[in-house]
Amino acid sequence: MLLVDDHPVFLRGLRAVLEEERWVASILEADTAADAVRIAREHPVTVVAMDVALPDADGIEATRRILEIRPTVNVLMLTMLDDDEIVFRALHAGAHGYARKDIQPDKLVQALSTVADGGVVLGPSIGAGVLAGVRRTTAVLPPPFDRLNDRDRLLLYRMALGDNNAQIAHRLGLAEKTIRNQISELFDKLGARDRVRAVLLVHDSGVLPYLTPDTAR
Repeated sequence: MLLVDDHPVFLRGLRAVLEEERWVASILEADTAADAVRIAREHPVTVVAMDVALPDADGIEATRRILEIRPTVNVLMLTMLDDDEIVFRALHAGAHGYARKDIQPDKLVQALSTVADGGVVLGPSIGAGVLAGVRRTTAVLPPPFDRLNDRDRLLLYRMALGDNNAQIAHRLGLAEKTIRNQISELFDKLGARDRVRAVLLVHDSGVLPYLTPDTAR
């Protein structure tokens, strides 16, 4: 786990909370984008908590550079503001989502755990913003979403809300392996190589309100 933030009090507090988590093997720290990139190059980092605002560079750009070095790293952006533009820029850079720095520590740890498992984390304000003022209809979905059946739409809807495979499996009463296989087939239908790209496609296309079959409620 790599924590990237230039506020020592926040960094110290987050580290203290994460040190109590069994799934966190080790913790590295950086207070600049340059240090974060260097550490990612020198150490087998798998998860990064990345502040958006760093003293020497944009945390989103640092994320992009880290993913060029280690494409399988899962990054959670940390921000003090709910800003759709920042969130979508971060996702396009390859981040798995974002969390506000002022949320409860247990919520932040949960967000990091979700990202570590390959899930996508989007704050509630982003979901509300996408849905606000949009009336759910039976309109025909544009390609490639028109290729999806009800189960595909449900899986994609839950992924867009940030559920990981285990959470979806529990919700639907299916084995996690079954969900994993179904999501793999869903990626093929969408032409998306991974979860982040599939979620980006949903939000960029504005189809989230139309994905929800009755079973997703």
